Amino acid sequence: MLIYLWAESHGGVIGYQGHLPWHLPADMHYFKTTTTGHTVIAGAKTFASFGRPLPHRTNVVVSHRAASEFPAGVTVLNSLAAVRQYAADHPQDQLYVVGGAQLFAGLMPDVDRLYRTTIDADFPGDTRMPAIDYTQFAKIGEQVGVRDAANPYDYVFEQFERR
Repeated sequence: MLIYLWAESHGGVIGYQGHLPWHLPADMHYFKTTTTGHTVIAGAKTFASFGRPLPHRTNVVVSHRAASEFPAGVTVLNSLAAVRQYAADHPQDQLYVVGGAQLFAGLMPDVDRLYRTTIDADFPGDTRMPAIDYTQFAKIGEQVGVRDAANPYDYVFEQFERR
């Protein structure tokens, strides 16, 4: 099952200069608890933003670069077709696509679920989430986040499933 997992602010901003433009510990905790024990699939730039393979997860990178350029234990796929084949070969697994925008755009016809964190704030951004036709998805869950000193923005976690 392919699942998109991302956070976006106003205007669909998902990144700025290779990083998240906000600091929201609750969203990082959500990301960690949701993906731990599962597979994360990232483009090379998104993977580089992690700084290292994410622990307790199967790390898959989509890149034209050689596997030898990535840390040991990281699976490297060289095309969207290879991602589709990987998903077909792992039908019982939860495969979390976590960015970037090109990967989200390219796999849009194949995604089964969407796990979106919406942050109610404006941030500078040079990367935006590709448009999603939400009429193809049904909302299956929503949790409103708690704004506090550590999490200074209003935010909501939403889950959608393809109809």
